[in-house]
Amino acid sequence: MDRDAAPAPAPAVPDVGSAATVVLLRDGDGGVEVLLGERPRDRGSFAGAWVFPGGVVDDEDGAGDSIHSQAAARRAAVRETREEVGLEVDAGDLIEFAVWSPPEGVPKRLRTRFFAARAPRGEPAPAPDELIAVDWMRPGDALARHAAGVLTLYPPTWVTLHGLTGAGSVDEALDALRRGEVAAYVGRFSEDRTTLYWQEDDEFASAGAGAVASGAAREARRHRLRMAGLPWEYERSF
Repeated sequence: MDRDAAPAPAPAVPDVGSAATVVLLRDGDGGVEVLLGERPRDRGSFAGAWVFPGGVVDDEDGAGDSIHSQAAARRAAVRETREEVGLEVDAGDLIEFAVWSPPEGVPKRLRTRFFAARAPRGEPAPAPDELIAVDWMRPGDALARHAAGVLTLYPPTWVTLHGLTGAGSVDEALDALRRGEVAAYVGRFSEDRTTLYWQEDDEFASAGAGAVASGAAREARRHRLRMAGLPWEYERSF
């Protein structure tokens, strides 16, 4: 079954806006590469971070649909890719693979749909007011540069790159995303904000208090990102 024909509903998170992100993939000489852009360091969202093309879903993207709908997010994804990096993607080629809901304490609260697609022909041309640099990177190389403190990544970008590190080709990566479920990331920070827990983690419900939920009849479930120091540590026990 074509998963995009019957998209999973986004998790219910009140009082948030909507955004769309596009992971563009190409086959490079050394393996799969993704397009990342560096945000201006002195202003705007994700200042100084390397990100995928994307942005807020606006009313025009809705075109009569809710701004929280997949259809509106697809239109925003196409528009943002064109505006930010000068590349034209087809909305029908976008594969939705994740929905990220913002943890409490994040200043700009946007529920973000993540899409992936093969990069179209042409060289990226970054919009100067949006990005100060763009680069094609292998996912593992981007993670290594982050671990060395050379570039800044935010958790959704980091986890997405982590998930792409084993892909042997763009076809392989897109096929795996197409066959998989749309992953819902509902997160909560630990009290000291050094660990991000997702809803499957046993500590998610009490992350703010730092309490540990244990299960006597089964192994503890963990889905978390430890960010106390570099390199970050991703843990998923199921």
